[in-house]
Amino acid sequence: MQRTCKPHPLTRAVVVITAGLGPELKQAMLDQARPYLLRIIGPNCLGIAVPGLGLHANFGLNQPAPGKLAFLSQSGALVTGILDWAAARNIGFSYVVSMGDMTDVDVGNLLDFLAADISTGAILLYLETIPAARKFMSAARSAARAKPVIAIKSGRTRESARAAATHTGALAGGDAAVGAAFRRAGLLRVDELEELFAAAETLTSLKPVAGNELLVVSNGGGAGVLAVDDLIKSAGKLAGLDDTVIAALDKVLPATWSRANPIDIIGDAPPKRYSEALDIVVPDCKADAILVMNCPTALASSSDAAQAVIDAIGRAARVARVPPILTNWLGEEAVAEARRKFREAAIPTYESPTDAVKGFLYLWQHTKAQEALMRTPPRETERTRVADEAARSIMRVAATAGRKLLTESEAKAVLSAYLHHHNESGRITSRGGEDCARSSATGTVRRHQDSVRGHFAQIRRGWREARVTLSSRGPGGRRADA
Repeated sequence: MQRTCKPHPLTRAVVVITAGLGPELKQAMLDQARPYLLRIIGPNCLGIAVPGLGLHANFGLNQPAPGKLAFLSQSGALVTGILDWAAARNIGFSYVVSMGDMTDVDVGNLLDFLAADISTGAILLYLETIPAARKFMSAARSAARAKPVIAIKSGRTRESARAAATHTGALAGGDAAVGAAFRRAGLLRVDELEELFAAAETLTSLKPVAGNELLVVSNGGGAGVLAVDDLIKSAGKLAGLDDTVIAALDKVLPATWSRANPIDIIGDAPPKRYSEALDIVVPDCKADAILVMNCPTALASSSDAAQAVIDAIGRAARVARVPPILTNWLGEEAVAEARRKFREAAIPTYESPTDAVKGFLYLWQHTKAQEALMRTPPRETERTRVADEAARSIMRVAATAGRKLLTESEAKAVLSAYLHHHNESGRITSRGGEDCARSSATGTVRRHQDSVRGHFAQIRRGWREARVTLSSRGPGGRRADA
């Protein structure tokens, strides 16, 4: 690659959309950019968009509207589809970045930037690979402390992982390891693209929950039952009703109401019935959140019922702490006005009972992710120290050999290191009492504790350079911590 021009003195970043650059060209590109302190996004990307500044440096079809969501994607083609989908739903963005091959600027850099960006309320990620594991974890943990970070990681099956490798030229990484890393970093992982935005809407609109107990209020028994099914299947719980609450509801609801959770206020419920029921259950709610549902009928206005819910929440908020409230108005045309009112009032609304329950569970999962993020690992003990040395040595052997994956025997040895413990004599034994076996680089089985320790201690200092399922360098050869 030859230098063709000198960049403008104020230029600090370049977007490279060209695909098909090999390692030599990528390194030459980095070498040319370094004297000018230029940062490079791409290559092999769609470009970027900063709607708040009117910047649309990409070749996508849509120019996204300004909003509070940042979207980072490793797939340029996926960006075009997402922007078209979001435009039809009036979803705006603070930043949209197609990261491409991440030769220079990678997801870790962007997370660091967005964590401190006041125009971004939540960060959405689509990842196929993670090129710098330690750097990514540090940036993800920092960002997750500041705002919700919601991620989709493809390549969950062996076949899709191979497809991701051919697409990005990098190893996708074991899905179980990636999932554990996401949880430890405080990220919320979802499975579908639509869930990215549903989770973002929920987490940016509602306060965190302390538990997984839900209270359901509905004018349709069947809709309430569907919500309960989804809740229980996903490890949620139904909140109980106090006798005082039941007695109060007896005074305002028909005699045929359910007298249990879900609170079925009967199909002919007018707006006033919603209002009276919520005036009772909201101010002194023991549940972690409330789901209010409506099935449209010719006997009452769904739009007026929505307004009654909004007004009841406003009244309760003036005198008490209001729990997170989610809504599900079933239907389409008949409930369009009701959904508009909820969105204007910043109350999350969903199209189905399943989506509404997922919204509640996003809150609960995010709470658990934050707890994992802040959890302090236990102190090292002699037992964990020996196990750590065992695992690190085996991984170091693989890294020294230039491999990114362990062999089957090596992987089993790593797992075995943590399944063994010291007996009273100090010898490493398995839970079944058998001597601990370890495979060295040459495949020799070591059975004596001193031999094992000696082998494991040789290369402990090299542990941090070992990368088993995730590459430690970007595609262009720039170090992860550069």
